[in-house]
Amino acid sequence: MNAALVALGVILFLLALFAIAAIKVAREYERGIVFRLGRLLPQPKGPGLFLLIPVVDRMVKVDLRTITLNIPPQEVITKDNVPVRVNAVAYFRIVSPQDAIVQVENFMVATSQIAQTTLRSVLGQHQLDELLSEREKINAILQEIIDEATAPWGVKVSIVEVKDVEIPQGMQRAMARQAEAERERRAKVIAAEGEFQASERLKDAANVIEDHPVALQFRYLQTLVELGASQSTTIVFPVPIDLLTPFMGGDRQT
Repeated sequence: MNAALVALGVILFLLALFAIAAIKVAREYERGIVFRLGRLLPQPKGPGLFLLIPVVDRMVKVDLRTITLNIPPQEVITKDNVPVRVNAVAYFRIVSPQDAIVQVENFMVATSQIAQTTLRSVLGQHQLDELLSEREKINAILQEIIDEATAPWGVKVSIVEVKDVEIPQGMQRAMARQAEAERERRAKVIAAEGEFQASERLKDAANVIEDHPVALQFRYLQTLVELGASQSTTIVFPVPIDLLTPFMGGDRQT
């Protein structure tokens, strides 16, 4: 009797171990890639509860959520021979769990390496001004190239963003001087445009006075009113040249 109980206990214990080893659970965002005696099963397991054959089956879990990959800073020489230090971030997810496990040894390391080499290659084909002003265009180029390279691994790269662009101090000072010179140029152009417009208005006023002499007398009276309101002790009294013409002519006759 005791031997039967012991045997039953052993059997129950082995069944419990078998159940623990056989019953697996995958979350909604996980898939189980199962190798049976070394061969890949055609369909991944999960989500939910599923069974494995202990010792015979070996499972590798794959996370299907979007993964954030920080691309470490890269030393890049731009097309116009400016050394810059650039880092970026990439967002990708697994669309084919079987390929992510079978086609590449470590898809995280492989994606990081291809992202670094692509970043250096693409930025080296652009000038510094393009790198600073056409960020969206460069991001699209990076995303397309990296996604194409990682597609055989079952990896889908959705976004690549260039984060920081570090420029040498000497280049920053040169860019600041260039920006200051550009602002001064614009200020001088605006001032010259103002002078030109003012001269045009003065020319128009002179044409009006030439056609209507009484306008000059009216302006003369306005000037007298303005001088009368002044608190200055010294007043410069304007006299039209026409009033002095007879005297000037008389002096020439004598």
